[in-house]
Amino acid sequence: MRVLVVGGGGREHALVWKLTQSPEVKKIFCIPGNAGIAALAECVPINVDDLAGILHFARENKICLTVVGPEAPLAAGIVDLFQENSLLIFGPDRRGALLEGSKIWAKNFMAKYKIPTAAFAVFHSLQAADDYLKKASYPLVVKADGLAAGKGVLIAPDYEEAALFLHAVMEAKIFGSAGDSIVIEEFLQGEEVSVFAVTDGDTYFTLPSVQDHKAVYEGDRGPNTGGMGAYSPAPVLTPQMLREVHKIIFEPVFKGLRAEGITYRGVLYGGLIVSPEGELKVLEFNVRFGDPEAQVLFPGLRTDLFPLLYETARGNLRSLWPPEWEAGATVCVVLASEGYPGAYETGKEIRGLEKASAMQKAVVFHSGTSFQNQQVVTAGGRVLGITAWDADLESALKQAYQLAAGIDFEGKYYRRDIAHRALVRK
Repeated sequence: MRVLVVGGGGREHALVWKLTQSPEVKKIFCIPGNAGIAALAECVPINVDDLAGILHFARENKICLTVVGPEAPLAAGIVDLFQENSLLIFGPDRRGALLEGSKIWAKNFMAKYKIPTAAFAVFHSLQAADDYLKKASYPLVVKADGLAAGKGVLIAPDYEEAALFLHAVMEAKIFGSAGDSIVIEEFLQGEEVSVFAVTDGDTYFTLPSVQDHKAVYEGDRGPNTGGMGAYSPAPVLTPQMLREVHKIIFEPVFKGLRAEGITYRGVLYGGLIVSPEGELKVLEFNVRFGDPEAQVLFPGLRTDLFPLLYETARGNLRSLWPPEWEAGATVCVVLASEGYPGAYETGKEIRGLEKASAMQKAVVFHSGTSFQNQQVVTAGGRVLGITAWDADLESALKQAYQLAAGIDFEGKYYRRDIAHRALVRK
């Protein structure tokens, strides 16, 4: 089988890495890929927003399955385009992608199908939103309606910060048209956890729980990022709670999608919060594998990934038994460029990458890297995902941080408290 992976980050590197282990996969292409992916697949310099170019490539190269990593092509309708041309693709169509592409659509969907989530209000004008904020109780959450690369959300402690963010989003347009409308939500106290479900629109199965670290600084301080690290499983989600997740979240979601006439074939990422009393609510839905969540999920997958993706895209997931997972824990520590998630420099030489090959239970997933003068250099805010796994969380963390310390580039920054909530529970 010839497989195409769309995207060029750590999530896509993890997908390619796992797909290379399948005996059914003979050739992998990646659009556009990165320096790490280039060691495993043929990277093709096409922009992920060039849907026509991706379609042409898939047709010319007789691609058997296309797997879409990032959310933007999904929201733009790449699945609709491929389906119209009778090409197999893993991911939801444009309507299904609204669960991530529009916070307003998702919140209204959850309200309609009685999926537990925070109380919210929607605003299409700056003045109306500002008037609401002046009278509101704090803290509260302000969200840009559209896609903003994981950065379009602010937990505001007071009116001043909320108003600054509101004006930046709706007036200064820091996220472009994604900020034409906003959602203001109540702030939910509790601990976050992510649960992923792979579905063909009828059958679905969930993956092990994950907890990521969105804030840039230790202690979960500072602005949100795309993710500074993750670990799996997350002990905050007990087996009893997972049964509740199925009952009150995933089952009504998929029932609601079918009622809306949406055939959802792909992965649904539930960003959840567990209150101190153990109550579960949805913070957000995403319509793709997470980054860095994918980096801690795929190393523990014992089952061949390719048939899972292939049969999901074909609407035939029921033909497969639920996947098997290794026992133990997996950790990913993100090495970022100095200044991220704000302005940062690129083109810094990365040294020590070869040290991963000496470790049996570790891998370095490239996120923002490229080749320059035959050297691997930084090319993004999040540069590498240092991933390790072992029989227990402490051992996995020790390996990940040992490897993180041995890889270097100018301005390297990483959090040293990944999985701190899980460690406190022990």
